[in-house]
Amino acid sequence: MIKFKWKLMHMTGTISKIISFRDEELFIDEMDSVLQAFTYLAGRYGSGNVVEGIVLWDSIAIRDEEGVKVFRLGEFPYVEGTLNLDLETLRVMERYFDEMESKWDELTVEEINYFVEMLNETLGREMVFYDAYALGLNRGQAYIIINLRALQYLEHVVDAEDREIFEDAVAVLMGYI
Repeated sequence: MIKFKWKLMHMTGTISKIISFRDEELFIDEMDSVLQAFTYLAGRYGSGNVVEGIVLWDSIAIRDEEGVKVFRLGEFPYVEGTLNLDLETLRVMERYFDEMESKWDELTVEEINYFVEMLNETLGREMVFYDAYALGLNRGQAYIIINLRALQYLEHVVDAEDREIFEDAVAVLMGYI
């Protein structure tokens, strides 16, 4: 049985933390597995999301006519087709994102923030968002929000059939925290 003893649990039910990783692709794969496991368990046992959010150091958000869409820097060519924006706006964004991606190996959080500010200025409105800079992230870091109430609830209700799924997901998550 896993015991969670964080003081914040009784105050708000969530904790947020900046976590570091060495291998970005491994981190993303492991977090994807954790998210899938907790989504399955939440659906089966009726809890909330254990992981309420993850912001990677290179996460970008764009507001279009339908809402806000989040993606990683470098994924713009893949999400471009999902954005409900006029062609001129998309082309301006594409030029900026291509410029950022061309500097990928040495790109810093400060540079991404600067590019986003310049892009919004060029567009004449704030529609591209970059929270990693304000959160104090650096390359190789992510900001994670964990719902401790949902985690504690699952700890108490998960049956033997799903116990291994729960414990594996918790172990991976706690390995980063």
